[in-house]
Amino acid sequence: MFFVWEVLFPVTFSTKFKLPLLMKKIILFLFFLPLLALGQSHESRIKAIYDTELSSGHTYNNLRYLCKEIGNRLSGSSGAAAAVDWTKQLMESYGFDTVYLQPVMVPHWERGGKDVVRVVNSKKHGTVELASLALGNTQGTGAKGLLGQVVEVKGLAGLQALGSQIKGKIVFFNGPMDPTKVDAFEAYSGAVGQRGSGAAEAAKYGAIATVVRSMNNRVDGYAHTGNQRYAPNVAAIPALAISTKDAELLSSLLADQADLQLYLESHGEMKTEKLSYNVIGELRGTEKPEEIIAVGGHLDSWDVGEGAHDDGAGCMQGIEVLRLYKQLGWKPKRTLRAVMWMNEENGLRGGQEYARVAKEKGEKHIAAIESDSGGFLPIGFSSTGTAEQRGKIASWADLLRPYQLWNLQKAGGGADIGPLRDQGTLLIGLLPDSQKYFIYHHTEADVFEAVDKRELELGAAGMAALVYLLDHEGI
Repeated sequence: MFFVWEVLFPVTFSTKFKLPLLMKKIILFLFFLPLLALGQSHESRIKAIYDTELSSGHTYNNLRYLCKEIGNRLSGSSGAAAAVDWTKQLMESYGFDTVYLQPVMVPHWERGGKDVVRVVNSKKHGTVELASLALGNTQGTGAKGLLGQVVEVKGLAGLQALGSQIKGKIVFFNGPMDPTKVDAFEAYSGAVGQRGSGAAEAAKYGAIATVVRSMNNRVDGYAHTGNQRYAPNVAAIPALAISTKDAELLSSLLADQADLQLYLESHGEMKTEKLSYNVIGELRGTEKPEEIIAVGGHLDSWDVGEGAHDDGAGCMQGIEVLRLYKQLGWKPKRTLRAVMWMNEENGLRGGQEYARVAKEKGEKHIAAIESDSGGFLPIGFSSTGTAEQRGKIASWADLLRPYQLWNLQKAGGGADIGPLRDQGTLLIGLLPDSQKYFIYHHTEADVFEAVDKRELELGAAGMAALVYLLDHEGI
């Protein structure tokens, strides 16, 4: 023993004046030894997470099954019901401690048929079909369709300027996502209001329908659907989106011909609400089981494409976090939950019900992590919470940076976990590179083949690493 100390702290034991110095060094060594061991444990365990996921992870193959065997999963649809059954069976097959369904009533909207937006009297081109999709929750035109003159505005602010000129016309919202915003989600936030409330606002001025430029940060031929909300005591007029390429065309035609007319046809209908479920898998904590860490994504998608990036990727990443614990033979200190929320896209019923039940039961969620920004290369985590909570995340920067998770400063979280905020929960969002997300968002192009295997797995490993740190150190 003395030999070890002499090597570590070379002093002359025969010199009594050196003994206090020795004791100080011993005390410092004994103080920092557990911290050094803890740091090494965290580093080795995070490496084990990444090594396991990147060499033998299940995330990619599970996403393949969800997309290819089940497909899109709009709330209230047979696809959503099949996804509920399958994800429950999947988590049961992994031997999670508890797997259960949490009932929630959801809206049930059906597209009902092919959507049409057609220029009918262009002096340059005659009749022109535009790539289109009706917006979610929209009341359709019916089989007879609708014909009207079109007027263009750049966004919601443009309605007031036109005033009475809108009555009896179709309003064309052509406000693009701001290309100068490096963060694509910031650009989306600045433009999406015309999609979400454009029909409700235009109807106040007497518009008979709306057409909106798709929420896309590049010009291409895909129409993007998405949720829109009607207002009380205002006519529920049809609302459709057209591709950014066709929005550019329509705008150029209007510049030369003010009396341009559009024919619209859509068949959307809101049906009776249906019973659906949040799907929850749980690993029970061994030391502080009353403290819960939730991780996951929303199981529903729109009724076009396969819901791969939005949000099959997040769901499979959430399940993988708990599966990695099982494969590595780890017992969590705190209770871990993989949650597949239902109805984020057109109602947020699942997230609201999950928070309501948690409050009713007196559950304590110390943190919730949502992945709902696509299965792209992860670069960090956004968060919303107290300064102390966010500071804890920042304190792990050196552990996460070797895995290129460098951005821990952005505020954010996720729509489904948002209702937990009132309960003091730290809200966290997986933060992938955002540049390509809106190419696929709410389109036919959001299919399994659009997801890169390695990027998806890096996201799952990153979430598992953060869950591990939250589990072992708390908030």
